[in-house]
Amino acid sequence: MTRRFLLLHGLENHRPPEHWQWWLAEQLRQRGEQVLYPQLPDPGHPDLNTWLDLLAAEYAQLGDGERVVVCHSLACPLWYQACERGVIGRPAGRVVLAAPPGPAVLRGPVIAAFDPGTWHTERLQASSRTRIRLVASDVDPNCEEAPAAMLYGEALGLDAETILGAGHLSIEDGYGPWPRMLDWCLDPTVRFGED
Repeated sequence: MTRRFLLLHGLENHRPPEHWQWWLAEQLRQRGEQVLYPQLPDPGHPDLNTWLDLLAAEYAQLGDGERVVVCHSLACPLWYQACERGVIGRPAGRVVLAAPPGPAVLRGPVIAAFDPGTWHTERLQASSRTRIRLVASDVDPNCEEAPAAMLYGEALGLDAETILGAGHLSIEDGYGPWPRMLDWCLDPTVRFGED
């Protein structure tokens, strides 16, 4: 069965080569994997409907094989909104949500449209054939209310893991190369907290 990956970035991300998602795309392609890593329009001032339209088009291009979706930051509520609005047809094989922003950040004027308010479990869980993985830090400045594993993982029944001291899992936090994410992409049994 063909396996294809879709990598979705967050706010203000112009896909810099130093970012772990760029690195991940290159590593997967070097191994013969098929990867879509689109530049979402106007990442400094994103429009939810425009991003949803592009997500729908890119997701459809993954075809009929195994679909693996890797979301970082604002792409996490984007995926959620796509699930709630029925943009995702056939479920993905696997989904990982990395460093989702907290409610206070989502209420900010630039991205308020991405804020779902109350998160519901049914459609989100139905968007993946396997339990959605959430990986985040215990000290993310974009999720100050509580660690994301507690805020979203427990509340939504996700397979949540916390990486200690990892910030927002960004370049500034040392997440250029991220070997553990590559390992998970190739083997869904991999845990992020294990060495």
